[in-house]
Parts: sequence; structure tokens; C-alpha cells
Amino acid sequence: MPPSTGRATTRSDVPSRRRTIVLLGIDGAGKTTAATALVAGVRATGIRAQLLRNPAGRRWMSRVAARFGTALPPVWANRLESVVRCVNVLLAHARAATFPGTTVMDRHVACQLVLRSVRGLPRGRLLPWLMARLPRPDAVILIDLPAEIAYARIVARGEDSETLSYLASAREAYLEIAASKGWHVIDGSETPENVALKTLQAASHNA
Repeated sequence: MPPSTGRATTRSDVPSRRRTIVLLGIDGAGKTTAATALVAGVRATGIRAQLLRNPAGRRWMSRVAARFGTALPPVWANRLESVVRCVNVLLAHARAATFPGTTVMDRHVACQLVLRSVRGLPRGRLLPWLMARLPRPDAVILIDLPAEIAYARIVARGEDSETLSYLASAREAYLEIAASKGWHVIDGSETPENVALKTLQAASHNA
């Protein structure tokens, strides 16, 4: 046992390295709640952690469209969302590259690929190309939740709207990609405490 230094261990005494953890899932799955809890859990171990969100601006665009009583065609909506998502993801990776600790990303490029799949649009070239060239995350965690529960959560919070059929299709697409990529899958229907614990365990799996 090493001799005591006579002082308490501080945050700067704990060795750390840059790690990137990505959380994915359908709307209402609890991604943001799990991401926030994961950052808190990592910080509790004495390692610096930051939470970065990678939205596509879909909620904002829907509100603007509703205000003017119109809606963008799916193809154009997807193009705008893809640009916004990719820019946010690139900025997030740039920040992660200089952050001395763990970066937790809420959403990523894969979210846009799922949207395209559900909308019946082609994958295109940009998103797969970008996914193949971005730094590989240390762990990708899918917060999985039945569409019916996610839909009830969305209705209860009243901030946005999704159809049950869309959520079911998106969940199926996420699970299909997760199986092919070997992502960690967490049951989002458990208590927030259990989801947070299992998310932290999955994030630490490859540490």
C-alpha cells in the first residue's frame, strides 16, 4: 500500500483521459435525463465531464412552420436538419478534442440516419461519410423505450409532438443499427436511478 501523503485526493490528482460517450434513442426515451445523470456520475469519480447536445433544430423548425401555417416538404426538412445536425456534431467533436476529461454527447449523426430511414428517404452520401471519418466514440449507448411509453411522456410534457407510428418505426431502426454496430442498449423503462446506474456502467465498460 503506498504511503499516505497526508492530504485528501483532489480532482487534479485523479488521472483522466479524453473519452467520448454518445447517447441515442427515440424522443421521450430519456436521453437528456440519462446524459445529465451520466455527467454527474463521472464527475463524482473525480473526472471532469461535459455534456454537449447535438440537435437538428427539428422542434424549432416545426414551431416556425406551424406559426406560418405551412410545412416544409420532407426532403427539404431533412436537408436543413442534416446541415444543422452535422454542424453541431462537428463543433461538439472539436470541443471534445480539447477537453481533458469525458464528453457526453446527447444525439449524434446516427439520429439523422434514423430520421431518413423512417421518412423513406435514401441514406445519401454525406452522413455515412461523416460517420466513418469522425473520431470513434469510446461508447455508444442506446436508451431503448417502447414507443407507447415514449409517446405518453411526450404528450405529458407538451413541448413537442410525435406520432406513435413514427416512434415505433424509429425505435425499430435504432435497435437494428445498435445490433449491427454493437452498441450498448439500456432499458429506458426502468427507474431513473437504474437507468443512470446502467448508463454509467456501460460508459465505464471500455474505460
